[in-house]
Amino acid sequence: MTAALNELVIISPMKEIPNGYLNIMGYVDKSEVNGPGRRAVVWMQGCPRHCSSCFNPQSWSFEVNKLVAIDDLAEDILRNSENTGVTFSGGEPFLQAKSLAILARKLKARGLNVMSFSGFTLQELQSESAPPGSRELLGELDILIDGPFVDSLAINSPTSPVSSRNQKVYVFNPEFNDKITWASDQIEVHILKDGARIVTGYQGSLELFK
Repeated sequence: MTAALNELVIISPMKEIPNGYLNIMGYVDKSEVNGPGRRAVVWMQGCPRHCSSCFNPQSWSFEVNKLVAIDDLAEDILRNSENTGVTFSGGEPFLQAKSLAILARKLKARGLNVMSFSGFTLQELQSESAPPGSRELLGELDILIDGPFVDSLAINSPTSPVSSRNQKVYVFNPEFNDKITWASDQIEVHILKDGARIVTGYQGSLELFK
């Protein structure tokens, strides 16, 4: 895979992603514990926070893990006709905000809703020091859950949509005001064709087991 130098986006020192691609940690095409309804989930690669008790420490590295073309990922998500939306998780989605905004626009044009997690607060994402493209991605979101997971503020409750008390749910689309019904203590197990298992959910993590 090659790309001209002016087509590269710097996401971290010495780490480059070709224009039109995303560096992801993982993906499932259907989930019911990562937001309202049935939805695809994309876990982004790269996060500088290294939070204690992080659900997905394998997402911290900024090394290229899996490059996927935005158009190909959009097709994969849309191929599952039962999906009503997509959730961006991580890692830190807003460190690839420009490319995710493009993906979000493609999916919203086909009727899907878009939700994202972020370790940044909404105020940080709206500031001048926010990662490039943050406002573009915010403009495409129906729901945002902001703030890092803080172990000492952890919530394990069947009635809480967030995992720690510092986190907030922002509903930008009023259609979802009464749809914040998932719980932070739910997990989900996916059995893959090769026998591997993906365990995901707010209290769980994106873990791959053979």
